[in-house]
Amino acid sequence: MSAETAVAVGTDASAAGDLAAAASAGPLALAVDLGGTAMKGAVVAENGVVVSELTRPTPSSDILGALIDLLRDLRQRAGGPVVGAGVATPGMLDEQRGIVHYASNLDWRDVPLLDILRRELRIPVAVGHDVRAAGLAERTLGAARGSDDFVLVPIGTGVAAALVTAGGTITGATGAAGEFGHIPVVPDGEPCTCGQRGCLEVYMSGAGVARRYRAAGGDALSARQIVDRLGADPIADRVWGEAVHVLAQGLTILTLLLDPRVIVLGGGVSHAGDALFLPLERAVSGGLAWRERPQIVRSGLGGDAGRTGAGLLAFGAAR
Repeated sequence: MSAETAVAVGTDASAAGDLAAAASAGPLALAVDLGGTAMKGAVVAENGVVVSELTRPTPSSDILGALIDLLRDLRQRAGGPVVGAGVATPGMLDEQRGIVHYASNLDWRDVPLLDILRRELRIPVAVGHDVRAAGLAERTLGAARGSDDFVLVPIGTGVAAALVTAGGTITGATGAAGEFGHIPVVPDGEPCTCGQRGCLEVYMSGAGVARRYRAAGGDALSARQIVDRLGADPIADRVWGEAVHVLAQGLTILTLLLDPRVIVLGGGVSHAGDALFLPLERAVSGGLAWRERPQIVRSGLGGDAGRTGAGLLAFGAAR
């Protein structure tokens, strides 16, 4: 795969007609899911159709300049008026003022992202937290569609959560609500890079499962490869079983605190399928003595949830 990926809807006459239909369906907006390794951008129509996609690696320096360049290139690809732009970013974020107070994987501190993008683009702009934007997308178009009470938990290299209750997204006093991966669920457990011990993502995350498997004497494998060895590899069975147990503890806590109707699991680890969902459902049910567990489902939007949420934020800013 090349460093830059660009996909326009359609490569023949029929697909060109689809592109024209998407553009004619209404106004267009720019959407970017800004991550530590990649910037996933798109031009989107209000009906949800992706008119054009453009993904670039996140550089090690001048990330802000690269983001602005990506948005400008997307605007050129739109081929028509653009009503707004939305950017979903990681980190501790003041979403009202659009200030990224801290994003470790971007090396940002107190970056007035919203003001900068408005000045550079001269169109309405919205800035949102990446996981909360993904939660907005799942609620609007994905696995939590129509639910006013749900939790989205993306499990990839790390773990976070979007918390929605009574139709409102919980952001917290400092914008840091949803650090689900750093709930210390194992007393005096293994150290986490955050400085705490026993954090959930130390045990249940793509990086955590791979690291603990190697530490137990296994090969250098990805979490997906480790799951493929279940039933034939005692180390894989033990490490994965512990990971599912820790995740079940965390989800039980979330259930008792927030009473969600649906728990949506996203990220790469959610692709483990029955190896994850069947034992997880049993464990969460077993941890809830006096109530039924919420429905636990896989994300309906997958890796596009953050970008889709950024698009929804863009149209919201345009209105």
